[in-house]
Amino acid sequence: MFYRLFRPQITKYRPHFLTTTSLIAASFFLTKGFSSKFVDNIIATPTNFNKMANQKSEAEWRAILSPEQFRVIRLKGTEVSGTGEYNKFKGKGVYQCAACNAPLYISDTKFDSGCGWPAFFDAIPGAIQRHNDYSHGVTRTEITCSSCGGHLGHVFKGEGWKFTEADERHCVNSVSLKFEEKP
Repeated sequence: MFYRLFRPQITKYRPHFLTTTSLIAASFFLTKGFSSKFVDNIIATPTNFNKMANQKSEAEWRAILSPEQFRVIRLKGTEVSGTGEYNKFKGKGVYQCAACNAPLYISDTKFDSGCGWPAFFDAIPGAIQRHNDYSHGVTRTEITCSSCGGHLGHVFKGEGWKFTEADERHCVNSVSLKFEEKP
């Protein structure tokens, strides 16, 4: 089934490899009711194929991103709490990386945590990477875009969110995101 569904993308985008991550992401989106065209676009640019996005120079990133986006995404900054465009946003669709357009979160995983930043309880499979962050005198878990390495925010565990098995809160800077309505 996957081969027949994604065969046009294999020949259209060379070189291309269907990774386990891209197949998991495809099945995830299809079960959530996203269109096959939307899924085809994700499969056409899997994480391992998009690695060249991270090879931009500082000057190229500055040309692409706003000064605030560059400070947060490339320099690992944080936007002021409560000021972000997506903090209270309720649209249905997909949140993408503001730097490289990689899909990161679906709106069904967003919740109001009251922290002042957009909060999600789960990411799209393979979309983010986790790193230990020892800044500010504490150990936290930083999350970055798997595609371009851009800083998104931090993950906090064990806060008692009962509606998620993982009991995680992905606290994400709004300027690290852009939103695409569900097709």
